[in-house]
Amino acid sequence: MKLQETADHIINWLKSYAENAGVKGFVVGVSGGIDSALTSTLCARTGLEVLTLEMPIHQHPDQASRGQEHQNWLAANFSNTRHTQVDLTPVYDHFVAAMQPGGAEHELSLANSRARLRMSTLYYHGQANGLLVAGTGNKVEDFGVGFYTKYGDGGVDLSPIADLYKTEVFALARHLGIVESILTAQPTDGLWGDDRTDEDQLGASYAELEWAMEQQEAGKSPKEFSGREAEVMTIYNRFNTANKHKMLPIPVCEIPAEFK
Repeated sequence: MKLQETADHIINWLKSYAENAGVKGFVVGVSGGIDSALTSTLCARTGLEVLTLEMPIHQHPDQASRGQEHQNWLAANFSNTRHTQVDLTPVYDHFVAAMQPGGAEHELSLANSRARLRMSTLYYHGQANGLLVAGTGNKVEDFGVGFYTKYGDGGVDLSPIADLYKTEVFALARHLGIVESILTAQPTDGLWGDDRTDEDQLGASYAELEWAMEQQEAGKSPKEFSGREAEVMTIYNRFNTANKHKMLPIPVCEIPAEFK
């Protein structure tokens, strides 16, 4: 991949989109992960206004410290950026109490609720400041395994890095000088309040999933492989099938003309 050319293309695309939409810039949720770090950096390089939001919900200390380090780096390098922390922990705790007064047993539903609270917060600040919500999903997450929350981190105005594989995200982030602690951290969605990684949840690395995505697009099936390759293909296909509802347009029940 031609790194600088790719960066310039995304930056120009972002700037053109914002100017055509008549908005001042972008709001980005910053988690301490590589995707949000790259997205906010590309937005900052447009020269337009960029607001980064840190939205902790019982956040793991390592994620919080990396996010703050990135925000300090942005502030030192881009005068068009500003940062706000919105502590959503009390809001989340009240939500949990309302949904599960006897104890929080539905872990995945609650984890996804964290992402949806953050989406609402991003849109509040976006609308209040005339900013677009910039998504942070990459290609394998958004179009391969559907590893995001519907109407959570999947609820955005535009997706600047959604045509980049995770390995390409890392390469571009390193090229743009993003802080080392983020470059070397294991990817995590940060929805659980612990140290579990994306690979722990998915059962395969991003490099493996990218390979499987390419094999599926070439029309190959798990039966054509053996060993770890077959296992990875099975993992990819399982997530791809289960999460297809996230990646396709919302189905609409069309009423026949003779009924109208």
